[in-house]
Amino acid sequence: MDPEPRLVSSEASPERVQPSALRPFKMVSEYSPAGDQPAAIAALAEGINTGQRFQTLLGITGSGKSATMAWTIEQVQRPTLVLAPNKSLAAQLANEFREFFPENRVEYFVSYYDYYQPEAYMAASDTFIEKDSSVNDEIDRLRHAATSALLTRRDTIVVASVSCIYGLGSPEEYSKRLFAARVGETIDQREMLRRLVDLHYERNDMNLVRGKFRVRGDILEVHPAYEETAVRIALFGDEVESISVVDTLTGERVEELDEVVIFPNTHYATSDERLREAIGRIEVELQQRLALFESEGKLLEAQRLRMRTEYDLEMLQEMGFCNGIENYSAQMDGRG
Repeated sequence: MDPEPRLVSSEASPERVQPSALRPFKMVSEYSPAGDQPAAIAALAEGINTGQRFQTLLGITGSGKSATMAWTIEQVQRPTLVLAPNKSLAAQLANEFREFFPENRVEYFVSYYDYYQPEAYMAASDTFIEKDSSVNDEIDRLRHAATSALLTRRDTIVVASVSCIYGLGSPEEYSKRLFAARVGETIDQREMLRRLVDLHYERNDMNLVRGKFRVRGDILEVHPAYEETAVRIALFGDEVESISVVDTLTGERVEELDEVVIFPNTHYATSDERLREAIGRIEVELQQRLALFESEGKLLEAQRLRMRTEYDLEMLQEMGFCNGIENYSAQMDGRG
């Protein structure tokens, strides 16, 4: 079936766009718009530029709707989110747009769960079924690649399933919590390690996998959450001597860099102050819910809620993270 995705395009914040990343969208195809396509492209582009929120592109199967969308993106020159109803159609569209835009970033953003069982509580038998899930590591990497692309390049298209509408932490906090290094700058190695830990990277001197870093003398190697390769930062004393991209399997250098920016290992990165505020909001709501359950005589439910939430709060206070942190996205963002 030929997918009929929704196309949403918006302006990017200027402060999030690096000057070196102002590359135009360039559609590559052996075909040119034909039939009703030129009129449709012009109408869609005009609607986007004049601020129309909703537009509909109609066409039978095989009529080139995906290509029409691609030409529209090229004409309006805006970062674009393409929504598909499921993972399969999103993957199909992502592959098509990568062929249309080989010089631009086309990212794939879908749910990273291979298996998901939500938590449940059966009061009749006092049985608590803990949440169980299996995360696809490659899809998690692609999700991080999508968010990092949005913050570093304007020429980005994200093809997503409806999972992208769910809360994913604060974009402002995420974009603030970066680790940057430039050749020739002075930086203390211990400070570098502390900042990486703040970004939820873990030290592993034996196995350098995604989300880990290791230190060997004056050499720091980090495997960013969104890359298939690692970054090697060589220090001479407290000065950054070189930065290179390395193959994690062979250790060979792939590319030399003048600077590098590393994004957090979680989309729920937040500052200590904001985390304390979120914990306060969670505690207030917990007391409200406990009072409600107790007034209704639901003492088992109240006890279970207290145990689970207090454990999560302890993890947030000690680690800055807890399993199921997405359940607290409203409090973390200041919406609840």
